[in-house]
Amino acid sequence: MSSLKINNNSLGIISYYTGFIILIVTMLMVVPIFTSLLFREWNPLLDFIISMSVSTVTGLGLMAFGIRYKKNKVNVQWKHGFVVAALSWIMLAVLCAIPYRLSGNALSMLDAVFDVMSGFTTTGMVLTQDLDHLSNGLNMWRHLLTFIGGQGMIVLALSLLMKETGGAYKIYAGEGKDVELVPNVKGTARQIWKISMIYLAIGTSALWINGMLIGLSPVSAFLHALYIFESSWSTGGFAPMSQNIMYYHSASYETVAVVIFILGSFNFGLHYAVWHGNSREIYKNIETQSFFVTSFIGCILALMWLSRIHAYSGAVMGFRRVVFNILSAHTTTGFGSVYARQFALEWGDFGIMILIIVMLIGGSACSTAGGFKGLRVGVVFKGLVMDIKKILSSERNMRLHKFHHIKDYILEDGAVKSSALIICCYIVTFAAGTMLGTYYGYPLSWAAFESASITGNVGLSIGITAASMPAAMKIFYIVAMYLGRLEFISAFALIGYIFGGIKKTCLSKLKH
Repeated sequence: MSSLKINNNSLGIISYYTGFIILIVTMLMVVPIFTSLLFREWNPLLDFIISMSVSTVTGLGLMAFGIRYKKNKVNVQWKHGFVVAALSWIMLAVLCAIPYRLSGNALSMLDAVFDVMSGFTTTGMVLTQDLDHLSNGLNMWRHLLTFIGGQGMIVLALSLLMKETGGAYKIYAGEGKDVELVPNVKGTARQIWKISMIYLAIGTSALWINGMLIGLSPVSAFLHALYIFESSWSTGGFAPMSQNIMYYHSASYETVAVVIFILGSFNFGLHYAVWHGNSREIYKNIETQSFFVTSFIGCILALMWLSRIHAYSGAVMGFRRVVFNILSAHTTTGFGSVYARQFALEWGDFGIMILIIVMLIGGSACSTAGGFKGLRVGVVFKGLVMDIKKILSSERNMRLHKFHHIKDYILEDGAVKSSALIICCYIVTFAAGTMLGTYYGYPLSWAAFESASITGNVGLSIGITAASMPAAMKIFYIVAMYLGRLEFISAFALIGYIFGGIKKTCLSKLKH
């Protein structure tokens, strides 16, 4: 990557595209505005009008500042793409938090930003107060942010481009995605949204029917179905009620949610391949192989342990209380079918350790899921096997090692090292969060559980995340969610860009 020092052309590029992304996401406030009008919620309506005005002015102002880029036809470089991705996420987290704060359901702006970042990163941790009596407008907004965050704000913005823009792929890759479904990035972004919208129609319909069968009114069943689908598909974990998925008291509702969030945790490239007739990709792909192996082992170990300590009995309880939570943790969805304190009181240290491991592993790359991804786990494992075979084989018998991920790739040392590096970044972040939790007096297993959930963008809580927790923990959790979702590189690029500018400014002053 070239130098990250600030210059006018770079500022123009970054400002223009950051403003464009902010403006596109801001336009989505039309949805909660319409919802508030429909349900005659006048205070939330005013909150969103104010918020949309502030965000629109911010987006247009940044685009106006960066318009020189459009005139000079400066090429978008990798550094610009990563910085735009990282900066737009930070600014949107603040701007999209304004309705939360104005509503009074967030006790502070920090809490509001926490919940927005939790939604954008599809984590699902909640600091919003009085969740059971939230306005329809704000509930629509928080779940819409989760749905948009799962696919990616940049994916949304690029899908609305009128024509292909040079360097767009570099901005797209900055959001932690690198799958190319079609030859151009605009087409890829639109294919991602096409896949998501088709599943939206099918999944919401299934949950809507199920909701009416368990006693919800048609309107309420539809809203709950929409919200739960958006959280399930985006592996987000937000729910309209404080009891989360337990509010529905329905094994069938939970089963539909499981199917949706497992599908949501799979790579968009896998969906695209299967839709186009390549069904063999399901069992050939290194990510699905990794997911099914680790989820099966996790479920079996958890069932054996919880059966041994007599926590739950019966096959139905085993599925609803154990398998559901393991799969929810592994896909980084974060729906909980037990209360937060039950993890601490009923699951025991071994059960908590299993949840921590599967939360950190997460789902697939280029999906809505978090964690350090099954692809990286598979690549590192195959790299380890490759190194062992190299040691045991004679030099004459050396051969190429491959792995399959949509297509065949040669397993090179560089791929193994880069995967291991990102995994190390996740582990360091997780360790730092665990240390911070224990510093503030929480038991080690609790602090580790919460840190794993935050770092892996999961959303299951053991009871630590609350409006009353220290501000330092809230700030760290916001940063950890952000780093985990963007997979570190974009955030590191933004930090390098800022410090490069500071260094240049200081050197300039010293010279004069």
